[in-house]
Amino acid sequence: MPESSRPDGRTGAPAVSVVICVYTEDRWGDILAAVASVRDQSYPALETLLVVDHNPALLRRLAKTYGDDGAGAGTGAQRVRVLANAGPRGLSAGRNTGVAAASGEVIAFLDDDAVAERDWLLHFAGGYADPRVMAVGGRTQPVWASRRRPAWFPEEFDWVVGCSYRGLPPGRVAVRNVLGGNASFRKSGLEAVGGFASGIGRDGQRLPLGGEETELCIRLTRALPEAVLIVDDRSVIHHRVPPARERFRYFRTRAYAEGLSKALVARSVGAREGLASERRYTTRVLPAGVARGLRDALLGRPGGAGRAGAIVAGVAAAAGGYALGTLRARRGGGGSFAVAALETPADGGSSPDGGTAPACEGAGG
Repeated sequence: MPESSRPDGRTGAPAVSVVICVYTEDRWGDILAAVASVRDQSYPALETLLVVDHNPALLRRLAKTYGDDGAGAGTGAQRVRVLANAGPRGLSAGRNTGVAAASGEVIAFLDDDAVAERDWLLHFAGGYADPRVMAVGGRTQPVWASRRRPAWFPEEFDWVVGCSYRGLPPGRVAVRNVLGGNASFRKSGLEAVGGFASGIGRDGQRLPLGGEETELCIRLTRALPEAVLIVDDRSVIHHRVPPARERFRYFRTRAYAEGLSKALVARSVGAREGLASERRYTTRVLPAGVARGLRDALLGRPGGAGRAGAIVAGVAAAAGGYALGTLRARRGGGGSFAVAALETPADGGSSPDGGTAPACEGAGG
């Protein structure tokens, strides 16, 4: 989209479309809050696209709420379009549906159970002043259902609940990959590589898989060697953590699932690139976290031993998932994935499958 089409008349700044993937009416209030936070941006979005993942009832309800005339309700930052996922069930196809339908030069993704701070898009847009920049990510902060972090829950594992974690570099820095629940991409870059791959991230399976952003970002920098990916931690969103995800059982399951996902990513792009950031994380960040937890335990601080133990358990679970995923891949049964087509959906159209699936969730890096 030409710069002259910016809804607020600014020049030299990209038009940004915001994509929010949704899948269940159980998050109705969260969805409305997410859209409201986009509408309240200091840097107005060109449009907000709500992509519904194979849930006709939710599709109809959102279309009624935000307008079902095909063009979307409102104008400028108030414009909301409701779309059906045009591809197979899951997060990757839902995102690709949004990318294909978006009019902006930049596509920003926001989780359906998160709200963005007022300058979220302002800092995203600023990153694209450099034409080499193909992706800009932000910082995601947890909003605990219990109103406080569980004493045993280590900050090094906040990726388990879709949030930024201890060990990520602060400020505005170049990275290997951004985290998908709070990220933006040049549309041209996404189109160059065909969008997100299906079969890696969440698609309605019992396990909370992830890793699709990592695979996409590596594929993007391979296809466009001059591409730069950055994180600007001033682009902040607040992500709700429900009670079930504050429990150790989910923590362990999510870590195990991440190991499985990393095995798929390594199979796609090679272990050297697919695990480069993870090596530093496991050899430097996590040992420091264990030491900090043990020190706190010796000083009588609450949760110190629990945090140290959770880090060890999380590493073991992730390693187990990675080993199993690698073994399955070698035996030819490790699952498959493919780059889903960027198909343009019919606005407000219903999908043939009325089921639901976990659609939008931040994944570990």
